[in-house]
Amino acid sequence: MSARDNILEAIRKRRLRSAPQPTVYRAPESRNLVADFVRRAGFAHAEVRVLESDVEIPAAIADLLRAKNLPAVIHLPPNAPDLAWESAPSLSRETSPPGPDDAALAIAPYAIAETGTLVYPSRAGAPASWHFRTGFEIAILRAGNIMPHMETALARLKRDDELPSTINFVTGPSRTGDIEQTLELGAHGPKALAILVVKS
Repeated sequence: MSARDNILEAIRKRRLRSAPQPTVYRAPESRNLVADFVRRAGFAHAEVRVLESDVEIPAAIADLLRAKNLPAVIHLPPNAPDLAWESAPSLSRETSPPGPDDAALAIAPYAIAETGTLVYPSRAGAPASWHFRTGFEIAILRAGNIMPHMETALARLKRDDELPSTINFVTGPSRTGDIEQTLELGAHGPKALAILVVKS
């Protein structure tokens, strides 16, 4: 026998004939999906505010823009809901697509509590490109649409309709560490992300 044959024979003798069956993965249950989502989205450097109703949304948007020293202008997507904009009279609304220095509103149909992730399926009135253009994204999310896990969110999307051609999963602002291993924000999308979780 050659040295190669000796090595291969030794490997074959040590090889397991049958490995033990791994235990079935069971995702942890959440007692409070909103609290879990808020905490985990915060870990990903998203600013999250919990609001009682839609009435508070315009004032919250104006406050977020003021806190970041940005102009009081928000770009609205085609699927933006009707809101009580008169509660924030200083806030201007634009319907044109946002640019890299602009703030834009986004409607998140679902979110994932386990990871603090927003789920954006592409649909009529909600193009996938909307989330890559803006510098500061403000997402509106219904508390009742926070799912425990990714699998739950995908099952809900499939139940609502056929799965869309594109689904963007957004966890915090866009970032990369590819450039000299230095964390850069806004590499593929918004430099900042705020989420308004609406209870009702």
